[in-house]
Amino acid sequence: MAQNVKIRDFCGKRKIFLVISLCLIVLTLLASFIMGVRISIEFKGGTIATYSYEGTVSENDLQKLIADTIEADVTVQLGETFTGENTTSFTASFSLDKPFSAEMQDNLLKELNKQYPEGKITLLESNDIAPASGKVFFIKCIVAAIFAAIVLILYIAWRFKRISGWSAGVFAVVTLLHDLCIVFGAFVICGFEIDSVFMAVILTILGYSVNDTIVIYDRIRENQKLMPKAELTELVNISLSQTMRRTLRTSITTVGAMLVVTIVAAISGVSSILSFSIPLIAGMTAGCYSSLCVAPMLWVTWKTRKKKA
Repeated sequence: MAQNVKIRDFCGKRKIFLVISLCLIVLTLLASFIMGVRISIEFKGGTIATYSYEGTVSENDLQKLIADTIEADVTVQLGETFTGENTTSFTASFSLDKPFSAEMQDNLLKELNKQYPEGKITLLESNDIAPASGKVFFIKCIVAAIFAAIVLILYIAWRFKRISGWSAGVFAVVTLLHDLCIVFGAFVICGFEIDSVFMAVILTILGYSVNDTIVIYDRIRENQKLMPKAELTELVNISLSQTMRRTLRTSITTVGAMLVVTIVAAISGVSSILSFSIPLIAGMTAGCYSSLCVAPMLWVTWKTRKKKA
């Protein structure tokens, strides 16, 4: 099959690939320090209030009005609801030093209707989230991610014993961390909150990235059987050249679909969808890149140094 595919020298450019990844990670860290990380109420505790309204409202104007009224930092997201054809909803998330009392709710509602008299704004629900609940949820997410990483290493170590499965598994997890760092950077740079949507994006990226990496490892293993005397770099170059088109097609198709969703959401002003689709696009792009240019390159570098030692 190698004769039918143009063989590209991936391994010869592995230092460039790894430097690009390192620069992206450094950019994420710098953005985190300079721009700050916005933690959702779901994780740090606070109040989430959902309102319905008619007509159109400005997300930024709503955010400023609510922040001035309750004297706290507020995040507002516009969304859809099923309470009526011309009725939409928005969610306000904020953290106060005291509970969001009925008196405060009434006062805020009056200010909203005063600013938007045609909107018929109504409070649908208000939930107070304790900081402890958010911490427990966050810890559970971290534990689940660690468990998934361990299972992944064990699975790859068992399935790819022929090509040093343990090292392949470890570098697959390192690649996943690389992808998750890019997703985190997308959230920070775009100003999105770290919330349950962040966890949903992470889980989605895990599936795509792991699948692409396993496909490439599988091709390396099969080619090693067919070409037992081939040099390691030659083997990896052939395997990546054979799987590159398939990996790119899958990623381009998925990213293209998400771009359409992003454009529609941007035109409609539905920020809750944008906070999912934009980081997902960044993560899928990073996953495609890392599967081809990071995981195999780390594995080749490690194997080469081990052989010399």
